[in-house]
Amino acid sequence: MKSKDKNLKMKNKIKNKKELKKNKFPKGFLWGVAYSSFQVEGGIKNNNWWRWAEIGKTKEKVGKACDSWNRYDEDHKLAQDLGCGGFRLSLEWSRIELNEGEFSQEALDHYKKILKNIKKRGMKRIVTLWHWGLPLWFVDNYGWHKKESVEFFGRYCQKVVDELGEEIDIFITMNEPTISLNKGYLVGVFPPGKINPWSFFQARKNMIEAHKKCYNLIKKFLPELSVGITQFCNTFESQRILKKLIEKFQDFYNWGFIKSDKDYYDFIGIDYYATFETKIFPPAFRRKTTKNRWTDIGWGIYPQGIYDICIQAKEKFQKPIYIFENGLADSEDKYRGDFIEEHLEYLKKAIDQGADVRGYFHWSLLDNFEWNLGYGPKFGLCEVDFETMERKPRGAYYEYKKIIENNGL
Repeated sequence: MKSKDKNLKMKNKIKNKKELKKNKFPKGFLWGVAYSSFQVEGGIKNNNWWRWAEIGKTKEKVGKACDSWNRYDEDHKLAQDLGCGGFRLSLEWSRIELNEGEFSQEALDHYKKILKNIKKRGMKRIVTLWHWGLPLWFVDNYGWHKKESVEFFGRYCQKVVDELGEEIDIFITMNEPTISLNKGYLVGVFPPGKINPWSFFQARKNMIEAHKKCYNLIKKFLPELSVGITQFCNTFESQRILKKLIEKFQDFYNWGFIKSDKDYYDFIGIDYYATFETKIFPPAFRRKTTKNRWTDIGWGIYPQGIYDICIQAKEKFQKPIYIFENGLADSEDKYRGDFIEEHLEYLKKAIDQGADVRGYFHWSLLDNFEWNLGYGPKFGLCEVDFETMERKPRGAYYEYKKIIENNGL
């Protein structure tokens, strides 16, 4: 071989190594998948969302969902085979506290089995205490807009810490509280179905206090446990004339809950799906997209937004960041592989610019009950036959698996 060819080959080899290193995520980066109890477990009748579906407020009734209450081992194996280092799930308050002050040891023991099974398969357990579902006794007599909610949520948290605390690796007290607040107290499309700004602000205040109460009691009994919430975050792009107004709105929408007292957060949990652009004239808010790609429920695919959100979080909080949800409704699996890769490219860019991102969790492992939209939207890396409950990995499952194996793109 000529020396010129040798030199060219060596240069290409060095270049390829540099490119490979450039695309690697930090050592110990936590790859995972996520789902929530009500959306997959099935049969949770003592619950406000079950009732909401039964009275026709959702496109379909809940039924067995994915039957994950019984088939959790199948789900955990799918995540293990994927190569996940973490599995995010939630506990169902309405299973654990059947009536006011009446706790189900059977449910707690079952959740312990579930958590132990995740650990046995070599994955960290990221546990959400509240992912929107509420016990009927709570909503009928109190609700988040009543001050007693702080005490009751704290009592529920204490029971979980006492019974399950040692089986939890990362603790999320609340999932996307602003979504539940906005849609439940301002728009009325989520339970409790109110359109009442006063109740909205009372409920928001109580949720913030409930989180702080839980943070303190968790730290008292499990001081090393990392505690926070996960927040639904959008970016908002606007014309110059609206810029300052939109920036204030975005700051309140994305970060207002956390900024109420950031000392009560060990990390910033982010759920990112889409970006809005704003205009003076209708449509005032519309989804932004790149390459004219839209999900099955009309959300624009805009990967750069995950970078923008992480840089915002870095600058505002200087805390570790986890992406606890990122995904799309895509029944044909048409965009999912590219969606994951492109979002991760921007996530890596944020890391390279100093954002302390510790993990990425894809939403979702399975197709599931998508709240008021029923079973129509398909968010799963795995398709679910809701008659037989068979789980079948889609093509993107294997694309994500390669990324995890390489710890990068």
